[in-house]
Amino acid sequence: MGNFDGFHRGHQVVVGEAGRLARDMGVPLAVVTTEPHPRSFFRPNDPPFRLTPFRERAWLLEQFGVDLLVSLPFDATLSHFPPQQFVTEILCEKLGVLHLLAGYDYRFGAKRAGGSDLLAWMGKMEGFGLSVVEPVTFGIEGAAGQIYSSSLVRDTLREGRARRAASLLGHWWTLSGHVQEGDKRGRTIGFPTANLALEDVLHPKFGVYAVRVTVEGDDAIYGGVANLGCRPTFDKQDVTLETFLFDFEGDLYGRHIRVEFVGFVRAEQKFSGIEELKAQIAQDCQTARTLLSDPENARDHLPPPRLDRYLADHPVALAKPR
Repeated sequence: MGNFDGFHRGHQVVVGEAGRLARDMGVPLAVVTTEPHPRSFFRPNDPPFRLTPFRERAWLLEQFGVDLLVSLPFDATLSHFPPQQFVTEILCEKLGVLHLLAGYDYRFGAKRAGGSDLLAWMGKMEGFGLSVVEPVTFGIEGAAGQIYSSSLVRDTLREGRARRAASLLGHWWTLSGHVQEGDKRGRTIGFPTANLALEDVLHPKFGVYAVRVTVEGDDAIYGGVANLGCRPTFDKQDVTLETFLFDFEGDLYGRHIRVEFVGFVRAEQKFSGIEELKAQIAQDCQTARTLLSDPENARDHLPPPRLDRYLADHPVALAKPR
């Protein structure tokens, strides 16, 4: 159970251990989450913060072997559910839970009153098991004991550190959606772009990125260069992701694409005219191709820093009823 925003390495430990238990018990692996994120419900005027919209999160969980994703609508009714009622009516009566596994900081129910102690007690009463995963930590820039968290990933992306974010996530941070028709300026200067509008999703540092792109219905992975920002050269205000795919021919309008952020090329800037812009895009393409030619950047999933050792040395702690 959890929000699993970004589905970072800490989340992967939780879901991975749940999968092991499910296999041992011969039952399906299910993830219970909420949509929208509770923060979006309680603070609707906050700037966008989501790392993974629902579709992307569901895709990541499926890749990790999840059999069933249960998405509960987070509304006024659910926000006022007492924790005990949530466990009894939803987890036990509706879902028939046999064993729960949650992160060490998981909270649920009205006013976030429920936690692992309550789950352990109710598990004894209702007849289900419980496992609690302790914090998954790593060393970063000389400091040991840093905890994998969605907040840390967000801060890293706001700094434009796409490669560092990927090492925290275990996969490339991705924006996805259906390609929208834009101003078509790109094709007039030799760089046609696939445009995605950014809605309720985190805005990383504005600028140009080296990216990997997959297109729905196409098995290929295309390198590319993407500009994320407000297009100041054309005095635009809306935030858009414009992606130029290398070595691609065809029409992308209306097709679903996934854009994986591999490396930061440069900050967004305003140019004096079209010719200066064209020259800079050509240079950006060369920089992006160089970044993408690094074998480490050809991986679909990045090797986890010390995660295998963590799993070997720190088995999941079983919560005991109190």
